[in-house]
Amino acid sequence: MDEFDLLEDNLRGMVGNHYTQVPGLGAVLIKNGKPVFSFCGGYAAFGREQKLFKADSLFRIASVSKQFTIYALMQLVEAEQIGLDDDVSDYLGFQLRHPEFPDEKITVRMLANHTSGLRDGVVYCIPPGYSVRTFFDPEGKFYEDGAHFSPADEPVGEYFCYCNLNYGLLGTIIEAVTGERFDLYLQNNILKDLDIIGGYLPGNFSDTVFASLGTLYQKKDIEGVWRDDMPWRPVMDDFRGIRPARDTVTMQNPYALHDDPRVYSLENYEIGTNATFFAPQGGLRLSLEGMYNTLIMLMNKGEFRGKTILSETSINEMTRAQWYYDGNNGDTCDDTILSYGLGLYQIRGDSPARVCQENDIFLVGHTGQAFGLYSGMFYVPGTKDGFVYIMNGEGMAEEDGRSRGEFSNNFIWEEKVMDALCHAL
Repeated sequence: MDEFDLLEDNLRGMVGNHYTQVPGLGAVLIKNGKPVFSFCGGYAAFGREQKLFKADSLFRIASVSKQFTIYALMQLVEAEQIGLDDDVSDYLGFQLRHPEFPDEKITVRMLANHTSGLRDGVVYCIPPGYSVRTFFDPEGKFYEDGAHFSPADEPVGEYFCYCNLNYGLLGTIIEAVTGERFDLYLQNNILKDLDIIGGYLPGNFSDTVFASLGTLYQKKDIEGVWRDDMPWRPVMDDFRGIRPARDTVTMQNPYALHDDPRVYSLENYEIGTNATFFAPQGGLRLSLEGMYNTLIMLMNKGEFRGKTILSETSINEMTRAQWYYDGNNGDTCDDTILSYGLGLYQIRGDSPARVCQENDIFLVGHTGQAFGLYSGMFYVPGTKDGFVYIMNGEGMAEEDGRSRGEFSNNFIWEEKVMDALCHAL
């Protein structure tokens, strides 16, 4: 059995109906800039419209989305329309300061590398009728008693804490600078040039694209109890063949259901006031094919099929570690993030974050995890070797001890798929 036969056996064994198995899984392995192995198994969706998992199946890709927000940001940096070390207040239209650090400006770079001193709270995506200012104003509807600010011992610009709200603000800044809606700007300036089929609003997809949209699943009942003996329960993008109305958005807060109606029209949305409802941190619907195209661009230092998406300088700025854990300066997500760039992070092969058991492999990229989905896009710096993967369900609670990795601090789903891919790499 050669290495690719073994890899296929390992991936096929992950598809199923119990515990660490998933309803559908896809992966592509890349060597020297070429795909040398691909796998798709299981289902993108069950039910009346049963769909096999395919390379063009679209899924809400979670935090892999963050780098696309940064691609747009860095294009604007290159055009000298945004400065990474500018005060975000200059773009948001109101003074944003941490109440414990009133003299410290919060910069665009701090949002991008999660050292802003901002926190998610319970809700970090809010309806289009509100301004992002309501997160930070004590009288604002979404202030949450100051939950969107860090404690006083986690200083602005120094302490790392992974925060989705940072990227909602970046999306809002992109809108304020360009005068265009976040989803449309990304479509026209990033996705189109990467030959990516997908986007942020399923209601705006063509018939063909909408038909390729997959669903995310978990094994828990409507009361939130995890049960291995129940069928997969849809938790995201279960449209049952009925496309949402055009230019409408559904709130996407994993931590709490919104207390308002969850579907909103964008008819009267004021551009540049609140892009959080597009979920710039995690709401892109993307396929394996789209992830592959993106990784090729990264490995080619910003070039894709003869087009310059970003300069090499921008790619280097994104991929270099801009924050390092020193033992006391950050929340490392259970030692899975020990350094961070801009929308991408680094995994040392000798650290608790490692994803390969037998080999010391250094990787740059990003994982995604939300609503049952696990995704990842990584490459070995200085090479054109890497991989992408998507899984569209989880059968155990993340808090369940069995969901943790066997040799690392990653989730078992992530560990299994990335260890198999790294072994073949």
